Amino acid sequence: MIATGHPEVSVERRCQLLGVPRASYYRGPASGMRQGDLELMRLIDELYLEQPWMGSRTLADQLTSPESPVGRDRVRRLMLIMGIVSLSPKPGTSKRQPKHPVYPYLLRGVTIDRPNQVWATDITYIPMHKGHMYLVAIMDWATRKVLSWRLSNTLDTRSCVEALREALFKFGAPEIFNSDQGCQFTSEAFTSVLKTWDVKISMDGKGRFKDNIFIERLWRTLKYERIYLRTYETGAELFKDLTIWFAGYNEKRKHSSLDKRTPDEAYFQGLNKLKEAA
Repeated sequence: MIATGHPEVSVERRCQLLGVPRASYYRGPASGMRQGDLELMRLIDELYLEQPWMGSRTLADQLTSPESPVGRDRVRRLMLIMGIVSLSPKPGTSKRQPKHPVYPYLLRGVTIDRPNQVWATDITYIPMHKGHMYLVAIMDWATRKVLSWRLSNTLDTRSCVEALREALFKFGAPEIFNSDQGCQFTSEAFTSVLKTWDVKISMDGKGRFKDNIFIERLWRTLKYERIYLRTYETGAELFKDLTIWFAGYNEKRKHSSLDKRTPDEAYFQGLNKLKEAA
């Protein structure tokens, strides 16, 4: 068992010593949570996945019943914990840091038809039996292949940078990297990695979740096929199940948009064609 609060050895180091993934460590629900908050957060997540333009007022109205009223302030507080905001006036999933530079959207009018031309990333909230975690994934836009992913207890930049570095070292650099304007992706820690690899940085416009539509579809598929059908007791259990699901998604799921090929088939066949044409 890995306990928190050790004065000298960090959780990351203890995970390394025990030989377990950092993402499998789960510290439990945050303090200050009220009874029923976790279930309400799960319902908010389902509604937000269907209609991401909903704000706290609309969500509170949707969740309220005569027997169980839900206040807007409570919904707003839980949305802050989940890291989501209405897409109508602001970017979703993670909040923008005003001091961080924002890069222009580079994909408007661009035909994306080959692997490693454009990668995309996003973060989503994962409900659990007692608490929640966050999942970040990096996807190849043209082939839908999930290149890397990480779980985290918090909406921090570190897990995003780790996922990015893993994808770069495994698959090389894309021409363009697209994300929303969340502070994790506009941070110096994240953008400096892209600059080191000479990758062009592209960011969605405010309120334009369709600019990153394919990874939003990935979250929808994952949650309706897996997350919402199960109850995860620990981060290790969730990590194991996600490992199985992502492997199946890449290796076995055939997409009509990919001519009935799997993401792995589309990705590696595309790379072979590029090598032959070179």
